[in-house]
Amino acid sequence: MDAVSEISSFQYDAEFFDIGSDRYLRTGELLTDEDVAVLKRKDAIYFGAIGDPRVKPGVLEQGILLKMRAVFDQYINLRPVTSWFPLVPLKREVPFDIHFLRENTEDFYMGANGTFGPGAGGDRAHVHVTRELYDLDIDLEAKSSNGDDFAFEIGLLSKRAVSRFAEYCCRYAESRGDEKVTLVDKANVITRNYGMQREIFKEKTAEHGLDLEFMFVDAMAMAMIVRPETFGTVAVPNLFGDILTDLGAQLQGGLGMGGSGNINPEGVSMFEPIHGSAPDIAGRGIANPIAAILAAQMLLEEQGFSEEGRMLHDAVRTCLDTGKTTPDLGGSMSTSEVGRHIADLVRSGRD
Repeated sequence: MDAVSEISSFQYDAEFFDIGSDRYLRTGELLTDEDVAVLKRKDAIYFGAIGDPRVKPGVLEQGILLKMRAVFDQYINLRPVTSWFPLVPLKREVPFDIHFLRENTEDFYMGANGTFGPGAGGDRAHVHVTRELYDLDIDLEAKSSNGDDFAFEIGLLSKRAVSRFAEYCCRYAESRGDEKVTLVDKANVITRNYGMQREIFKEKTAEHGLDLEFMFVDAMAMAMIVRPETFGTVAVPNLFGDILTDLGAQLQGGLGMGGSGNINPEGVSMFEPIHGSAPDIAGRGIANPIAAILAAQMLLEEQGFSEEGRMLHDAVRTCLDTGKTTPDLGGSMSTSEVGRHIADLVRSGRD
């Protein structure tokens, strides 16, 4: 970002926030109201990888990352899957550029969960969900014939949320010059949620004069391996989107090659690498920084600096072409060496 600002009209003023596992372990705080109030005044958020073996799985993810997406109503998660040759592991060398648009606030990632049963708090459970579009309270009363304990996770889709998601997907497809939108679901099993979603997408794509292709998620996983070049704009609900985009990251060279954007078209968006914090290699200087750099590219583009974003993209391409990478991509450079090299390529690219 500094290198880009030195040679272009892009200027930025960064404020760093201590939001993560260290602060949580020190104070018990995750994402606070004060954090949210200050972040709402920013143009964009650049978010680091999250996850810490000292913290129970789900605490940081739900209390920071998922909450961030919810409170800022970042209802679009954008994850490009691009054929970064020579890293693509497929036998057939075919170029592809799939852009996954994942609905980011509903489905099975709402935190609408709980337990019931004689050893789990009784036969009643209450769930409260807060979103920008609504507050939702659900009361459950359940009695089991065998007196067992149960855990539940509720996946919900609202008509307004699906409608704005479908509208964004259609506009995005048009901006790319795509003639179709591919909608991924499991409507043959989860019939109510994804049945409603299909009807809304039919209406929206018809309004925009676009073709609509339906794919079940299991078939989509296979098709991504067999014919990735046939997909462009792909719309997918939250849970399946999380899974498929990790598969997509492997297609383009591994999790270290995947950037993502959590986008509110009218508000504050957040950009991050798709990978976690990789605690098993922390401090060894071998983590691949390219995913974080590609997330910065997406931030620049979303803020209206498309040329500057292209500078980062081209610098990454040069790194791959010349083998100036970390060991996971076959190179011998350290994390910081790759970062500095890409920054130097950006600076020299204008000469």
